[in-house]
Amino acid sequence: MQVKSSTIALLKPVKSILISQPAPENGKSPFIDLGNDYNLKVDFRPFIHVESLSSKEFRKLRVYIDEFSSIILTSKTAVDHFFSISEEMRVKISEKTKYFCLNETIALYLQKFIQYRKRRVFVGNGKLDKLIELIKKQEEKNKSKYLLPCSDARDQGTIDMFTKAKINFTEAVMYKTVVSDLSDLRDIKYDILVFFSPTGILSLFDNFPDFVQGETRIAVFGNTTADAARERGLRLDIVAPSPEHPSMVGAVKSYVEQANVGK
Repeated sequence: MQVKSSTIALLKPVKSILISQPAPENGKSPFIDLGNDYNLKVDFRPFIHVESLSSKEFRKLRVYIDEFSSIILTSKTAVDHFFSISEEMRVKISEKTKYFCLNETIALYLQKFIQYRKRRVFVGNGKLDKLIELIKKQEEKNKSKYLLPCSDARDQGTIDMFTKAKINFTEAVMYKTVVSDLSDLRDIKYDILVFFSPTGILSLFDNFPDFVQGETRIAVFGNTTADAARERGLRLDIVAPSPEHPSMVGAVKSYVEQANVGK
């Protein structure tokens, strides 16, 4: 489907922005600061959400949790669904299980599910290469089978890095990305829609098959998101990251500054 895009002045003033993500739990966000600084209406609404696989769905994958001595955790969502499915399937997690966490936030989150002091937890600095380094050091001492809980929309780049490092790991899809119901937004218009993933673009058209961009500005983060938007015929007005604007909020702010100057 091609979206009908009218020829418009790209820098028409901005008064409202919709961020296609959940509102921040602590009520703080650079997008909220941006709204306050420029007197903008800034709303948050997740275009997609995550659901756990049922035990029946997971069994079809023929992945047996109790066969793995080490678990690789790259998000709090992965932690939630790993323990949720383990409990649903009545799998007893060994006290000797090792956990390799991408960052400290994930490691601390583990305390919701385990007695932290009695487990072996290894913590990275937020970068995947550091996490791989931690795993390789442990491999030198003791060979392990690693389980990587992930979603159906997993990052192929992450998988490729573990494969290249020759880590003995198995992907375990434990949760899936699902399009959210946005029907209540049908008659609400925003000057800028901000997207961070291809599935966000998919959700837009699943909810509104006849979406016409018109004067709506589209902001996208990442090449895959940009590609998904272009495939749907969308005009991209704001693209990040870029050398000038490595963050999405920075790119949006720059656009707003130019569009609203003197308005």
